[in-house]
Amino acid sequence: MRRLLALKDLVHDFIDRTTNLVEETHHQVAEKPVRMLGQVEPLGETVRAVDQVRRLTATAVFSAIRATNQGVRMVGDASITVVATAAKSAGLLDPGGPVTALAEAPAFGTLSTWADLVQGALNGAVGDFLHEKDNGLGIRMGFYAQGRPVEMGAVPGAFPDATGTLCIFVHGLGCTEWAWSLLGEQFHGEPGASFGTLLRRDHGITPAYVRYNTGLHVSQNGRQLSALIADLVAAYPRPLDRVILVGHSMGGLVSRSAIHYGKLEDEDWVQKVSHVFCIGSPHLGAPLEKAGHMFASALSFFDTAGTQVPAKIINGRSAGVKDLRYGYIVDEDWHGRDPDGYLEDNRTDVPFLETATYCFIASSLSRDPEHPLGQYLGDVLVRLPSALGYAPEPARSVPFHVGRVIGGAHHLELMNHPEVYREIVRCLQQHSMRAGAPRELLTAVDESP
Repeated sequence: MRRLLALKDLVHDFIDRTTNLVEETHHQVAEKPVRMLGQVEPLGETVRAVDQVRRLTATAVFSAIRATNQGVRMVGDASITVVATAAKSAGLLDPGGPVTALAEAPAFGTLSTWADLVQGALNGAVGDFLHEKDNGLGIRMGFYAQGRPVEMGAVPGAFPDATGTLCIFVHGLGCTEWAWSLLGEQFHGEPGASFGTLLRRDHGITPAYVRYNTGLHVSQNGRQLSALIADLVAAYPRPLDRVILVGHSMGGLVSRSAIHYGKLEDEDWVQKVSHVFCIGSPHLGAPLEKAGHMFASALSFFDTAGTQVPAKIINGRSAGVKDLRYGYIVDEDWHGRDPDGYLEDNRTDVPFLETATYCFIASSLSRDPEHPLGQYLGDVLVRLPSALGYAPEPARSVPFHVGRVIGGAHHLELMNHPEVYREIVRCLQQHSMRAGAPRELLTAVDESP
């Protein structure tokens, strides 16, 4: 019912937004002939008078549309509230609420998991808009289990077998924590299997899964994640020896951002980080976002309704998506700049933790990562140089200590691919800055199985 109310609000918000766009376009189209004819006297005075009437009439019409939309919204709110109250009294609604204990998770692919995934995709596309409107479909960052948030007061019950090593999984754009179980039966022979369940079973590592609004700026999510991890560590039922961060795609950028802000705030958890895994993350940007930005910029260059309107629609994509243009992870990258106006790379070079090992894991569509097609396309959504952090200017590269390129896997498969799991385990066992491993031994890219 909560989602139904939020969806209703979103429809009304989009009606308002569309009405504003149509009104703005209407005025732009009318202003061009008025500017031209207004300079011809004595015709100009008449043209301006007619345009004033046109403007007043159009404003009245569009205001009436917005008022009608608001009235329908209020009637809908009242109707749904009545129905929800009756259904709740009859015991027909799931009481929902935070999870209080970690039980067997429902199988991936149930109606509830698909609803979560659709909500995650919507947040990826327009999550900043949902946040601005305080819409119930906007995801509140938190640790989730069985599709429900884990409140900090319930952490001991949610992690009954907590160990001294905590592995935090941060999903990518438009996803939720359910995506970590993608193709679990195909890859691992067990429905619902994920890197987290395997690490817990094979190595006694406790997994924790983050869900967040991927439409917000990466740096906004980074700040929130830092504070969230601090709260979890404080509520954790036993002392922690180390924290591991595993981020897929945008999740790798959010993880790096969280460490940056955690270090600035002198959070204790940062000193416990031993490994950071960035899986298919666009550290130097994603080609689809760059192409979308270039296309919108080209359209907006022409002063016609046929180009301005689609440019504005394209530019309505979320702030999180726009951060992927160059791999922005801190406020300074975007703050005070027009996200639809700049073409240059303003990415800030953020240093790694000196006490943690940073590992990239990337993939190419071709089974041979050295194949020219694989080198060019990468995993389709992220090209290899970006996933590896290799910039043309060495000083602008992201200096990973170790990593591996996997052949024959696309972007989403990386979230649960057995080769990725093996690489995570291998890096945990063989590479540790905390253990005093010589830094020079961690610079080579290891592509062995």
